[in-house]
Amino acid sequence: MTTPTRTRRTLRARLLAFIQDATGRLTAAWRILATAQERLLAALTAVRPGRGSGAAIRAATAVFQRQLAAFDRAVTAFAERWASVDLPLAYREGAFTMLDNADRPTSRWTWTRRHQEAITTLAAQYYVDLISRLGEALRRARAFLRAALDAARGRGFDTDQLRADHPLDRVIYAGDHRHPVHAWASAALSWQTVSTANAGAARTALDDLGIQFLEVRDGPDCGWATHDDSDRADRTVRTVADALAHPLAHPNCQREFLPRIDLTGRTNINSGAPL
Repeated sequence: MTTPTRTRRTLRARLLAFIQDATGRLTAAWRILATAQERLLAALTAVRPGRGSGAAIRAATAVFQRQLAAFDRAVTAFAERWASVDLPLAYREGAFTMLDNADRPTSRWTWTRRHQEAITTLAAQYYVDLISRLGEALRRARAFLRAALDAARGRGFDTDQLRADHPLDRVIYAGDHRHPVHAWASAALSWQTVSTANAGAARTALDDLGIQFLEVRDGPDCGWATHDDSDRADRTVRTVADALAHPLAHPNCQREFLPRIDLTGRTNINSGAPL
């Protein structure tokens, strides 16, 4: 089978631009939180003991809480647009690329009930993922506020220690693994975008092309279910059902699916067979 190189490169470029734009928007929204932390620390550092210290602390607290609300609104708005607009576009990009690779017109593709159900399920899952991360960030921000106020009202106000204990410019995973927001956003949105595009491609192969098998292109060392899976993915044939179950193996995965119309109706092919 001849690989449609131009189409594949175009899809990669479109998805990369899509991911970079979304990463920039989400990072900018998260920057509100990091900026709020620095402003609160600066304001509390400037507080001097005396009759006016209580009012100054309350004023700084009010500013931080307003910025926290702005952060909440910004990330929620991003997540809502991501689920309702951006991910459906990624799904359609995958669908159109599958049709292009099969030399079929994209103009006949429509949002059928099955396509709508597929993107609704994916978008809901990824929306919850983002909102859960937002909730965790808000919880950590409130914990930072309490710690900062306790320190400001006592002795030994240490801004470096507060930053180290409450890094609001980081996303924290299990095991206290801390990642810069931009790195987390890029990895998370890349996973969601490419998974969605590949799901759109596979679902279109099944519903619109009526084919059973897809050719997998991936990194040469990438496993099928996970990166370290001994079942290698690149240049193998998989059923559409398997492709829907494993659109990606890991973050930043290069997996793509190509139609194998020539294998339609074959019963002597095992999913995972090398080309």
